[in-house]
Amino acid sequence: MAKLRVKEVAERRGINQSQLQIKSGVTLPLLSRYWKNRTDSVNLEAIEKIAKALGVKPGDLIVSDEEVNEEAA
Repeated sequence: MAKLRVKEVAERRGINQSQLQIKSGVTLPLLSRYWKNRTDSVNLEAIEKIAKALGVKPGDLIVSDEEVNEEAA
C-alpha cells in the first residue's frame, strides 16, 4: 500500500498544515486526512494542488511501502 508524504514534504519546506491549506485551496478536512496519511484513496486534483503549493511533483507526495521500508532500514 502506498503512503502519502504531504506532512514530511511540507515540514521540510517550513510550511505548516494551515499555511498549506490556504496556499493549495483544498479543504481542511481533506488536507488533514492526507497530512496524517489516513485515507485509502486520493483525489488526483487535490494532490496536484498540494504538490503545486509545495513546489514538487505530485509523485513526490506518494511513496510505496517498499520505499518506506528501505528508508527505515
